[in-house]
This record gives sequence, structure tokens and C-alpha cells, in this order.
Amino acid sequence: QVQVLESGGGSVQAGGSLRLSCAVSGYNYSAYCMAWFRQVTGKEREAVAVISTRAGSTYYADSVKGRFTISHDNAERTLYLQMRSLNPEATAMYYCAAQIVWCSPALVARRPEFFTSWGQGTQVTVSS
Repeated sequence: QVQVLESGGGSVQAGGSLRLSCAVSGYNYSAYCMAWFRQVTGKEREAVAVISTRAGSTYYADSVKGRFTISHDNAERTLYLQMRSLNPEATAMYYCAAQIVWCSPALVARRPEFFTSWGQGTQVTVSS
């Protein structure tokens, strides 16, 4: 079974940057559909960015376009989310998710149930 483990969260002031990492283990297949979701208490989980690692295609939420970058190191089996120009609205628990199939990132972004492997989450707090 695929396991994912996030790291890299923390506290930062508005305008700052953070990079989240997600290590993938438990499966030897190189094609994944992977994503970063975030959730604020009391609100629905929303997709921040999705990547199809074999095709390299991506999806970004409108609120993060131009500031966040999702990437994948296939050799290291690690997913990244580089976050720049952070604002307080980015404060949330960030989750890494994976599914061992090809995907269309824009389609699965609205279907968190598509992903079968989830991490425990890493907190990101942005202060003004």
C-alpha cells in the first residue's frame, strides 16, 4: 500500500515562502497522480495543486496560481509544493494525497475521494 508522509510546514509572515515535501513509499510504480489539498477547520478540503507525474500536467487552484508550484522528483519519490508570497488566507492544514494511476489533474481536483493514500497533514500558518 502506498504511504505518504508530509513535512515542511510551519509559521511564516505574510509575503514569505515555504516548501512542503511529501515522501512516497510502499509501491514501486513510477506513475502517480498526486496532489496537495488544504483544509481549514469547519471548511471543506480543497485541492491546491495536482500533478500527473508521468505526463507532467498540473492543476492549480485560482487562489494560488502564479505563487505556488507543484513538482515531483521521480527518483526520490517525493512531491513538493513551493509556496511563495504567502498570505494569511493560506493558513490551513496541508495534506498530500496519491493515487497509483494516470489522471487528468483538473478533473480529479474536485474529487478528493479519487485519492486513496493520504498523509497526516502538515500545518501552515501565515501571520499578517
